[in-house]
Amino acid sequence: MGKIISIEPTPNPDAKKFMLDSPVSTGTTRSFEKTSGADNDPLAKALFSIDHVESVFYVQEFVTVSKAAAVSWHDVEKQIIVAIEANVDAVDVNAESSAQETSAGNPLLEKINRVLDEKVRPALAGDGGGLNVLGLDGLTLKIHYQGACGSCPSSTTGTMMAIQNLLKKEVDPGIQVVSA
Repeated sequence: MGKIISIEPTPNPDAKKFMLDSPVSTGTTRSFEKTSGADNDPLAKALFSIDHVESVFYVQEFVTVSKAAAVSWHDVEKQIIVAIEANVDAVDVNAESSAQETSAGNPLLEKINRVLDEKVRPALAGDGGGLNVLGLDGLTLKIHYQGACGSCPSSTTGTMMAIQNLLKKEVDPGIQVVSA
């Protein structure tokens, strides 16, 4: 039975990263927002049954939960711990992640994803978040932040500019990054 071994703060004051003693997924990210369909995911469904839980993101050995800003962590943290530990073993660790733009056959998108995989996604995961590529239209890359990054104020300004600057340097100087 999966157990939480530590709880880490993230740069987003409304998100925490719950570290587990075993993998909850094998490298594929799972990201849910309260308005999205989490009905087929037992862990996300259990977490959304807790008042004020806004988003759920998990990959490898961690689960990031974001709460409503008006609620203190004291009010929801114990409920979140119970829900994670009671439902983490019901998750199919090998299930596919949520839909993401496939880069197969698009060399530019393949290069972008390679740079993101090597230099961006690990840093975001360290802070309890992730990044999903939704599409590439010409040189405009449409992204969606996941987990702690999804509702963090710095993700839509500083982080997105840093990602854009990195992609301009390493992929193509004309790339523009926009958030969904």
